[in-house]
Order: sequence, then structure tokens, then C-alpha cells
Amino acid sequence: MQSLIQDLRYAIRQLMKSPGFTAIAVLSLALAIGANTTIFSFANQMLFVTLGVPHPEQLRMLTLRGDEHMLIHALGTDGSIGARENEVDGFAYPVYRELRQRNSVLNDIVAVSDTPGVNITVDGEPRARTAELVSGNFYNQMQLRPELGRGILPSDDGPLGSGSVAVLSDRLWHSAFGGSRDVLGKTIRVNMTPVTIVGVNPPAYTGATAGSPSAPEIFLPLSMVPILQPQKGEMDPTGPNLWWLQLFARAKPGIKDDVAQTALDVAFNAAVHASIAVDKDDTVPHLVLKDGSRGDTYELSQVVKPLYLLLGFSGLVLLLACANIANLMLARATARQREMGVRFALGATRARVVRQLLTESLLLSVLGGAGGLLLGYTGRNLVPWLMSTGWSSGELAVPFDWRVFAFSAAITLCTGILFGLAPAWRASRAQLNATLKESSQSASRRRRTLSGKAIVGFQVALSTLLVVSAAFFVRTIYNLNTVSPGFDAHDLTLFSISLPQSRYPAPLDLSAYHRIEEAVAAVPGVEGVTAASMPLVAGWMMQMNLHIDGNDSQALKKSAASNLAMRDAVGGTFFSTMSIPILAGRALNEQDTETSPKVAVVNEALARKFFPNANPIGRRVRTSDDPKDPAPWVEIVGICGNTHYQNLREDLLPIYFEPYRQQKELGTATYAVRSSLSPNRLLPSLRRTLQQIDPDLPITEVRTQQQEIDSTMQQERMFASLTAGFGVLALALACVGVYGIMAYTVSQRTNEIGIRLALGAAREHVRAMVLRETVWLAGAGVVIGLALTMALTHLIASMLYGLKPYDPATLGGSMLVLLLVAVLAGFIPAHRASRVDPIEALRNE
Repeated sequence: MQSLIQDLRYAIRQLMKSPGFTAIAVLSLALAIGANTTIFSFANQMLFVTLGVPHPEQLRMLTLRGDEHMLIHALGTDGSIGARENEVDGFAYPVYRELRQRNSVLNDIVAVSDTPGVNITVDGEPRARTAELVSGNFYNQMQLRPELGRGILPSDDGPLGSGSVAVLSDRLWHSAFGGSRDVLGKTIRVNMTPVTIVGVNPPAYTGATAGSPSAPEIFLPLSMVPILQPQKGEMDPTGPNLWWLQLFARAKPGIKDDVAQTALDVAFNAAVHASIAVDKDDTVPHLVLKDGSRGDTYELSQVVKPLYLLLGFSGLVLLLACANIANLMLARATARQREMGVRFALGATRARVVRQLLTESLLLSVLGGAGGLLLGYTGRNLVPWLMSTGWSSGELAVPFDWRVFAFSAAITLCTGILFGLAPAWRASRAQLNATLKESSQSASRRRRTLSGKAIVGFQVALSTLLVVSAAFFVRTIYNLNTVSPGFDAHDLTLFSISLPQSRYPAPLDLSAYHRIEEAVAAVPGVEGVTAASMPLVAGWMMQMNLHIDGNDSQALKKSAASNLAMRDAVGGTFFSTMSIPILAGRALNEQDTETSPKVAVVNEALARKFFPNANPIGRRVRTSDDPKDPAPWVEIVGICGNTHYQNLREDLLPIYFEPYRQQKELGTATYAVRSSLSPNRLLPSLRRTLQQIDPDLPITEVRTQQQEIDSTMQQERMFASLTAGFGVLALALACVGVYGIMAYTVSQRTNEIGIRLALGAAREHVRAMVLRETVWLAGAGVVIGLALTMALTHLIASMLYGLKPYDPATLGGSMLVLLLVAVLAGFIPAHRASRVDPIEALRNE
């Protein structure tokens, strides 16, 4: 221990004697470790954090797997069965009840479902929040103990329509009630229905999906679903058609998962036949047990590949920093060869010298790791901020837990050993007699220079990979920003309203939405307003199969992609408000009401797909999947210009626009308001107008149309921002590496340069000689880096837009930037070499 303390004291003195070297090394490491810690903090939240309940590893999630003919034709929890390649995690309510009774291989099955957009009124102030409906056995089976009060009990989950109690999230408890313990027993209104607060969840529990950016804020009994969603027919949540419940259960001790899955599959098949009429053409899917420790991870699985790419990029930055410091320490080791020779002459062992030098390396890494940990802690929410919409109520916050600390500590120790081992080994192999001679610097000059140049070439190659990747993502976001959405996105403010069906059952919801539209149109400063079921370029989608009257070749087939078209229910002033041109016929108008003939406007892409070489105006279509459905035929009255529908990446899709006033119901409506006023100036007037209609209705998700469009490019913006930062850091590290090796090379060749100048060499020739060596060194690294990049571009090909992975402009531009930076880094040593005084150089020799 005494010798270790001596090593540490000596290491501190050595680092203090070289403040420039120490500052560069610590800063490089801090930035690299900070970048890795930031990315790992987010990846930890997305990929590894489990549900905030005791023993989450015991949880199993019930899912279904079938073929294209499986009987589930209604919505799954993700909105589309096809999105999961015939896998769903949703169960119908009657099937859940039946399966729960037949289960004998797992502990009691619990049901849960998120319900976005419920209206909560607290002390007269309405607000929109996400609710989570849970079965009465949920808190007991999940072993979830509320922070305050009690959870939802089986007695709360009684007959459908009962159970008017609620448990708050810790976040809502503090934001709406200031964390007051008097909250128990208070009454709030949820979708106009009075409910009593009976408990507050612990902060660790944020819903049945770990790491979700939209955590629910109020928890209600499953029996309240008819009050929250009083829908009938196919969309009745208590009926057999809507598969919407997620099911979980804890494993029973001694029963293996494969045995439990086989038994449950049989029970599920029996439950389906006992509660649903199965047609002869339908197949019953198989029940599959999955790990339920993280809840439903389908949405989060979409970011797995991008996260691993980001972890790889940040790891390359760390490797660059280590290579940079290793190069600098090799130079220091060469300069300290005489010191090592003296140590050996005085009896020091090679192990003792290696330990001393490794102590210096580890001290550097600890200093850099401390700085990186601080940067990682303060920047842990950087990635969620880059991916946030800016108007959502529940944004993801990344906590700093022990995994992140352990990750940072491991990186710190590994980097110290990584960049310190080679210099320590080199110093320990020094020859005693050679190092004590006055001219000993020549002993390892060539080997030192070659190894240093190899490290710099490696740095330039890694920098090339990072810079090219950054250029690809920056160009992708630039290309997306130049895409026209097909309408005028300027001066458009969007907001959403969801009418509770308990107060506004269909068709009262349609008349209420139209009344809101008229009231907003009268607000001073409003130039136009329209409502829509699907806001354009918002990441949302509603598709349908289209029948053409009198055209048998367009007969509907389930899941036939050739008959698919996008759908949007809009207001009468939609096309004028959005500035979408009408190419033929007429637009929808205020005369297209509930009692008028059914009409629709189609875009140019739909006309070209379904009516090639024909005029669609006047033709009749229908959207029902059932030929026996009495739904009326709809007449096409106009053709509009093409617009992007879901995002700017997609091709121009066929879109079918219909008046929302001619629908059976609307659900949530998004209003687009055209005004030169900013949303902040417009919002108070909109709130006052809406309160005059219904004081319990909140205005939610207020944003501009451009913000909505930008939100569909969050992943691209995140990658462009982070990889650009990585690229700049890589350039800086490569610049330091090139400068360091060329400065060292010049210092080692001072005598040679002096002789050249004494024999008549021009100073500009000496400068060119050093710069030429710099270009060759950087060029070799760039070539290797480009080859490595071309071999790995298939990993990011699907994330690019408007360019190929081998785009010559991007590759050539990146190469020029790297070479230019290398030349600038080598110019100072080259200039210094050309200013050498021959007399002084020869006198030193």
C-alpha cells in the first residue's frame, strides 16, 4: 500500500508537470466517456429497465401468433395485426374472462390496457391525460403497494359500468395536488364521470410498459370501460370483436414455461370457442408466453437498431480518444527513456516501472471518467429531449441508476488499461546501456515513429467512418426538409379535442365538433379552421379497402394491398384551410351535411390507381368490407392535389377524403387553424371559446403544423444531431493525433532538417516535405476508413432518405474535409520545421 501511495503521488507530480498533455487527455476522455454514458443511460431505460413491481422476472406476458386467416379482424393494441406479422398482444374481454377461469398453470391472470386522451377535471381545470385500466386483481398479483392509500381491489372491478375509483401516478399527484396527503377521498371527474381518489402509486411504477415515453397518470378499474368508451357494435370494448386487453401473470414455482404455454394454448382455444363464433374460414391463433418483466415492448422495439448503432458510434469515439492518448503517452514514454534507464540502473524491476506508468494512466482515466460521469449525468435526458415532441404531457425522463454508474466505472478502468498498457510495456523493454547514452534518442526513433503513425492512421480511419455516417444523416434530414408536404404548412396551429362519449354519444359528437369548428372560426385573427380525424403528416394512419361500383375487377378481398387506400374524415373547409388545390370537380363544403348525399374527394394518386385513363368524378365507391353491409354508395365529386399522408418518407399514397359530418362517429378530432398569430397568442382565445361551449373540455397537444411534421422526423433529427457531434469530436481527436505525431516527427528529425538546410535546401521544400508526409498519412487512413464505411453502410441504408449508401458526393465531401483538417493539423509542425536554425541544430548534434 505504501508503494502504491508513492506511485500515486509521483503520478500526480508528473501530470502537473505537463498541464497541456494532462488537459488534452482528460478533456478527450471526459467527452468520450460522457457521450457513452449519455447514450447508455437512454439505452438502459429503453432496453433493460423492468417494470416497477417486485420480482418482475416472474412475470409472463400472454401473446397470440397466427396466420393471415386468424379470427382477430378487429384492432389489436398496436392498431394493426399486420404490423407484427400476424402477432398480437391483445385479447377480447369475453376471452379474457373465460381464459382466467380455465387457467391452472399460472397465477391469476391480470388484464391491463392504456387509454390515451381521457379528460380529467381537477378543481374545475380540465386536462387530458393517459389512463390505464386494470383488473381488480392487478395490484394484488403484481404485488404493487401504493405509496399512499390503497390500490384497486377486486370489489372495485365489479359489474361493467361500476367502480368509480382511481389511483393517481406519483407525477400527477405532485403536479395536480402538490403532493398533499389530503388527496385521498377527493373527487375528480374522468370523462365527465365523478371518481374518488383512493391511492397514489409509488414513483417506480410508471405503467405496464417499462421505459415508455407516455406513462399513464391515472389508474382505473377495468369495469369503468363502458363509461370511458361507451361504444357499440364492432368497437364495443366488452364485446368479442375488439381485442384490446394485455394479459399478464406470474409464473408458478415448479411449472416450466413450455408446459404452461401448452396448457394455456389448449385453454385459450376452448375459451375462444366458448365465447366467440368461429367461421369455417377462420383459424384460432396459438397462445405464446413471453417474458413480461418489461411489459409490452413492441413500441420500444422500434428503437432497438438505432440504439445499438448509437452505442456503436459512441464506442468508436471512445476508441478514438484512447488511441489519441495512447499516441501521446508513447511520445512521453520515448522522452522519458533516460528516466527509465536511471530507474533500472538504481535497481527498479520492470514490473515496478510498468506499475508506475499504469498508475499514471489510471489516474488520467479516473480524472476523465469523473468528468465523463458528470457530463453523462447532466446530459442523460439529451436523447429523450431530441426525440420529444415538445407538446406531449408525459415525456420520458431518464433516471441515473447503478447500472449507469457501473458502466461508467468499467469504461474508466478499461480505458486506463487500454491506452496505458502499450506505453508502459514499451518503457519496460528499454535497453539500459542504450538509454543512458547521450544519443539514445535514436535507439527507438524509427520504431516509435512507425507505431505512432500506425495509431494516427487508425484514428483517421475511425474518424472517416464517423464523419461519413454523420454526413449521411445530416444529408438525410436536409433532404426530408426539402420535401413539400403538398399543402401550405405555414401559419397553421393544430390542437386536439376528445369528446367523452358518456356526454356526447354518436351522433351528438359530430354536431358538437361542428359547433366547435364554427365557434373557432369566429375567433379574431382566425383566417380559416377545419377539423380532421387524421392530421396530415403526423405519423397517424387509417386505411381501408375500396369498392368501385360496376367494376368487378376491384372487388374487395381482405388484406388485398391492391385495394388499399388511406382515409381521412375532414371538415367542409379542409381544402381551403390547408391550401390543397382542387384539380377537377369541387371541394367539400358546408352543404355536405348529415342529411345530404354522401360525397368524397380523392387525391390524384387514388384517381390514377383506381381509375386509370378514366374520369373518377361521378363514380360511386364504398368502403365497407362486408358486401351485405347496407352502407350507402359514396359519389366522388372532386380530385385534389397529392399530399403526404403519414410522413415525408413515404411515396404519395392514394387518399380518400370524406366529410366528418357524414360519419357515424368521429372519436378524437384535430383542428387546424390558419392564422398569422402565434399559438401562444391564439391559445387564450381558443380556451375561452371552448369553455363557453363546455368548461370540462381541455384543449390538448397545441402545436404548429411544422412542429407536427418535424415530430415525424425525430429519429432522423436525433441521429443527425448526435452523429454530427460524434463527427466533430472525431475530427478534433484526429486533428490532435495528426498534430502530435507530426510535431514529434519534426522534433526527432531536427538534426536531419538542419543538415538539409545547411546544404542549401529551401525552407518551402522542407515545409512541403512535412506536409506531404502528413497527406500520405491522412490519405492512407481515409482510404482504410472509406473501405470500412462501405462495408458497414448496409446497417444504415434503411435509415437514409434521398441518397444511396455509396453516394459519391457524401463520400467525396467527407474525404476532403478529413484531408483538409489533417493538412491544417500538420501545417504548424511543417512551418516549425521550415524555421529550424541550421547552426543551432548542428550544435545540438
